[in-house]
This record gives sequence, C-alpha cells and structure tokens, in this order.
Amino acid sequence: MRAAFLALLIALPTPAAAGAAPTAADAAAPKPPVEWDPIPFGADRMRQMRRYSLRHYGDAQARLVEPKVIVQHYTASSSFSSAFNTFAANAPDVEFGELPGVCSHFLIARDGAIHQLVRLRRRCRHTVGLNDSAIGIEHVGVSDADVMGRPRQLDASLRLTRWLQGRFGILTRDVIGHAESLSSPYHHERVRAMRKRTHGDFAPATMRRYRGML
Repeated sequence: MRAAFLALLIALPTPAAAGAAPTAADAAAPKPPVEWDPIPFGADRMRQMRRYSLRHYGDAQARLVEPKVIVQHYTASSSFSSAFNTFAANAPDVEFGELPGVCSHFLIARDGAIHQLVRLRRRCRHTVGLNDSAIGIEHVGVSDADVMGRPRQLDASLRLTRWLQGRFGILTRDVIGHAESLSSPYHHERVRAMRKRTHGDFAPATMRRYRGML
C-alpha cells in the first residue's frame, strides 16, 4: 500500500503543471538589472489616471493594487528613444482624445537593457480593459518575430517576467500578449465602444512559446 501511495504522489501534477501560483523556488527568481528611467508622471497625470479609471473601471483610482496580469507588447518601432518619447509625451489618444497618454511600466531595449518607466504601484495605460490589474512590458521591435529572435532582449524579458511573477504571485497563464487581452478573466471595460479593443502584438502562438520558456 505504501508503495502504491508513493507512486500516486509522483504521478500527481506539480503546481507549475497545474497552473498554480509560483512555488517558493519561482518566488526566489532574482531581480534582473533594471535602470530607473522614469517618464513624467506627476500630479496631473495621476488625476488623469483617476478620471480614466472611473470612466473605464468604475473606481477613481490611480494605484495599481495586487496586479494579476503581465502584458507583453512590442513598440512597432526600432528606436528606444522614439518609444520613450511617445510614453513621456502624455498625448491624448488619436481615437478618443483621452488622457492620460499611453505608457508602460517597463521598456526593454534591443540590447536587453531593461528600463523601468513607471513605478509598479501606479496604473499605466497600456492595455484596454486591463490597466487596473496589469503590469505592462514593452519591447523595442517591429514584430513578434523581431523580439523573439533577439536572444539578449528575449532573455531580459523572461528574467524580468519571472521576477515579477514571483514578487506578485502572478500565474504563468496570466502572462499574456496584448493580442490575448480580450480572453483574460480580468478584462473588463465599462465603455461600450472600447470593449472589443485589442492589438495584434504578441499573438497567441508567440505567447505559447514564450510561456513555455518561463
């Protein structure tokens, strides 16, 4: 009986295989080198974020509390400076004229340098329907293949994501590409015209590979 019981235990799926929260070993993933390179995010942008949150999520909140999702993006540009300047500008979006402007918590350069643009305790406008629950990671690049084909950039991305997963207890299944935003169980959007808004970056096929590397 004891031998049969031990065999059953060995056959049971591990927490990672079952999609459970990161284990103690996962939580110990070291923080990779991160350069603090902030974009302007002062009182005005905080007020704009509170108004945005009230309209889109029903709470006038600018703080990111207990994030549940990590969203991967690419910048659709080949220049770190152009992406940084876009996020720093805090310009109204072209479709709805809303503020605050788009931003991301992290921006990973093509050489693998990780830049943190926004503090993790602040909401950042990077993914419709998920800005109240998600950390955004942008990669300088023009396509999924561009980013996935750069070993140093990809390695930095995986290391950063693993560290964030351990820090916040984020499940691997909740590490998603922007193109997967509508399928996230945490997605919710009060503005009808924006409920189906998403982007094509980091498509499901790419993210299956990416999640397999975590």
